[in-house]
Amino acid sequence: MMFVTGDTYGQEPGGQELGASVGEQGGAEALQLPRNQILCGDSLVLLSSLPSGTVDLVLTSPPYFRQRDYGGGIGNETSLKDYLEVLLNIFGHCVRLLKPTGSLVINIGDKYAHRGLMLIPYRFAVAAMERFPVRLVNAITWVKRNPTPRHFRRRLVSSTEPFFHFVISDDYQYFPESFLCQTKPPDATRRGKRIGQRYFRLIEASTLTPDQKAQACLALENAIAEVQRGEIQDFRMKIRGIHSVPFGGREGGRNIHLERDGFTVIRMHGARLKRDVIETPVESLKGCPHRAVFPEAVVTEFIRLLTRPGDVVLDPFLGSGTTAVAAKKLSRHYLGVDINPDYCEYALRRVAGVALQTPLLDVTLP
Repeated sequence: MMFVTGDTYGQEPGGQELGASVGEQGGAEALQLPRNQILCGDSLVLLSSLPSGTVDLVLTSPPYFRQRDYGGGIGNETSLKDYLEVLLNIFGHCVRLLKPTGSLVINIGDKYAHRGLMLIPYRFAVAAMERFPVRLVNAITWVKRNPTPRHFRRRLVSSTEPFFHFVISDDYQYFPESFLCQTKPPDATRRGKRIGQRYFRLIEASTLTPDQKAQACLALENAIAEVQRGEIQDFRMKIRGIHSVPFGGREGGRNIHLERDGFTVIRMHGARLKRDVIETPVESLKGCPHRAVFPEAVVTEFIRLLTRPGDVVLDPFLGSGTTAVAAKKLSRHYLGVDINPDYCEYALRRVAGVALQTPLLDVTLP
């Protein structure tokens, strides 16, 4: 086991460094949590030496089952049961390391066997909830805009992967206003010529009376104008005989309008809906020894959603170092672990090339 040093920014005065002594102690003694460093060694051994309740976010993607040799054995188990057991043991340490306000996000790839999906990510999620005091908040879907161009005769190309968001209490940090905030909202002025046009066609094709159609068109024109003036974010229109009854048929204001007037307009105020979907291309890095690169865009979204500047982000399967790179760019402390020395050295070079946006020593949290 060897230690690969990292950045020194944000180190607290007098804080204990995790150095060569780790190899001598073998993780026997609990140490202070190292920050902004990359540890090269077995995740299970190294994580067991770290103090409980010190990490704000665990964000990782362990080696997939029997996909490729990452140089450490995990993923090469002879059975799925053994693979899941190894991951669950490491997951248990990650749960222990979390603060009550922390989150754990994990991405596990699926695999086909005997022409059918093994459902590995979901088997893991169920087992994790049965074994540990965690709750699954969301299963966020990563949609790959550029999946590997393969053609199969009897199945579709896999272009999505799940990211499971676990928490250990109801007090977890959550900042949805920062999630997908880089995505520009639609420009209402540019949409002006086409916004709501399909509803005019649906009104005309409906079984509403001529008077109801006229009232529906007027209400639609008013809603379009409100969007263009920025008074509402968006709207939806329900037309009797074409759309289903709102709220599953329960009695309510919209249901009454639909029955009485033949239509109802649902106005949407405030920020855009934050869906459990992240769409981004698969990334590749020149000269990277790790062929399965964690997408930085995806990592960035989770760090924004679940942490504040100055928080600690841990990746026990650091690989090419993307989690550490994203954390540093966002002024978070990082701690990465990987068993492969080549990956650790590559990750160290990547992180060293990132300019710190905000000096962490100056960050003051409420």
